[in-house]
Amino acid sequence: MEERVVTVVTGGSRGIGAAVCARLATEGHDIVLGYRSDGSAAESVAQSVRQAGRRCVTVRADTADEADVDRLFDRAAGLGPVTGLVNNAGTSGPNGRLTDADAAGIRRALDVNVLGYLLCARRAIQEMAGSGGGAIVNISSAAATLGSPGQYVHYAAAKAAVDAMTVGLSKEVAAQGIRVNCVAPGTIWTDFHQDPERPRKVASAIPLGRAGQPEEIAAAVSWLLSADASYATGAILRVAGGL
Repeated sequence: MEERVVTVVTGGSRGIGAAVCARLATEGHDIVLGYRSDGSAAESVAQSVRQAGRRCVTVRADTADEADVDRLFDRAAGLGPVTGLVNNAGTSGPNGRLTDADAAGIRRALDVNVLGYLLCARRAIQEMAGSGGGAIVNISSAAATLGSPGQYVHYAAAKAAVDAMTVGLSKEVAAQGIRVNCVAPGTIWTDFHQDPERPRKVASAIPLGRAGQPEEIAAAVSWLLSADASYATGAILRVAGGL
């Protein structure tokens, strides 16, 4: 009987998350796709997973809400024991100088980008610890070390928290057979940006001379979830074109 690989991907309906779902499907993962609002986009990604021969369920969930996270993982149980988590759901919050940012927007960004990751990782670890282990990949950002001045310092701070969470959790759960790693993208061509043309406009400041593609991030995530990365834990893999 084929051993099932079941991976939860949050924020899976677009951008990096959608590319991750598509890539993992080609490598034998059944997908539990968490999304926040766009059900039709989520279903479109799910169809691509199914066309690759894998199972996929979509679950509308706010990862900053504990009950929603529990519901997401409860639905995942229908596919089998969870073996992987890609913590990807995120929001930039206010764009601009910190002095102009509203507190509610900052709080929402911290809730999704930090609390949401912690809640999803907590539940994933509970599941994996009882079924032989697994792997978690957090999506951070090059902003964690660059700071994003004038754009979203609060987002950079949240992603620095994700890096710290990755290192600490990797040590905490290693003995349970659970690996925790992180991918830190640079500027990527997605609709995450307030200015859709930003990836093109900043390309000259990137050593490789271009923004990245979501599929390039998905490839890094795929490797960290794979048996080829069996000795990697606590790693922060920067995929940022040299930034």
